[in-house]
Amino acid sequence: METSPQFMLIFAVFISSLIAFRSYKRKSLNLSGGVAGFLVMTIHFAAGFRYGALLLVFFLTSSKLTKVGEDKKRRVDVEFKEGGQRNWIQVLCNGGIASVLVVIASTLTGWQDKCLDTKQSEIVTALIGGIIGHYACCNGDTWSSELGVLSDAQPRLITTLKPVKKGTNGGVTKAGLLAAVAAGATVGVTFLVFGLFTVRCASDVALKQLLVIPVSAVAGLCGSLIDSVLGATIQFSGFCSVRNKVVGKPGPTVKKISGVDILDNNGVNFVSILLTSFLTSVASVYIF
Repeated sequence: METSPQFMLIFAVFISSLIAFRSYKRKSLNLSGGVAGFLVMTIHFAAGFRYGALLLVFFLTSSKLTKVGEDKKRRVDVEFKEGGQRNWIQVLCNGGIASVLVVIASTLTGWQDKCLDTKQSEIVTALIGGIIGHYACCNGDTWSSELGVLSDAQPRLITTLKPVKKGTNGGVTKAGLLAAVAAGATVGVTFLVFGLFTVRCASDVALKQLLVIPVSAVAGLCGSLIDSVLGATIQFSGFCSVRNKVVGKPGPTVKKISGVDILDNNGVNFVSILLTSFLTSVASVYIF
């Protein structure tokens, strides 16, 4: 299905305005997050319905899961915000890399959707693979964190496998890791389903597109694991005896659990997304 760039831009501005405003009203985004979200969504939808769908499936499912078990999360998370409000930094950390890849890929393809096919273009396949990896990582990390903290199982630090308190950076549970796989697969299914309406592939190429689902599932798990390793090593975690919670900054009343204070949560997310996008990009060139 081919649509003119002018129509896509108008549609992108319209749908992005509605979603950003609604997300602000429902406290999924604060004001700065709403503005940044509008820009990121506009870029994705202007490039194509499939890119917009990948962004939305991450944003909408993550926003819903953030609100699940809020009372329990409030007791554990020192940075808990009602509705999980995200600011512009969080929006750009979770959507900035993909936005750049989307613009480059769309420029190379004349703003038309393409199949994952290295015979047609290795560069475009690598870029699209990077976009898939980006959102598989974002979705995997968020589902893992939001559902893992609700698990009754005690998390274990990924670097030592020792039991740690809930909310510790780098702490993992089986439920959280399975959630990451499911989240990645959801991104792959979204890419595949919307592709049925936005692009035509040769029969042999079309059949190979089914591999997007396992690739995305692995990318979701990989992204979550990378995030956990970074969180356990270059992100500080300590237990505050005053607040009775795990905190992310050293202090006189804080007993260290793990990590050094180099990156905050946004920095860890950005690096893990960057690495997962790169790895999925390379894998896509070899697979497709």
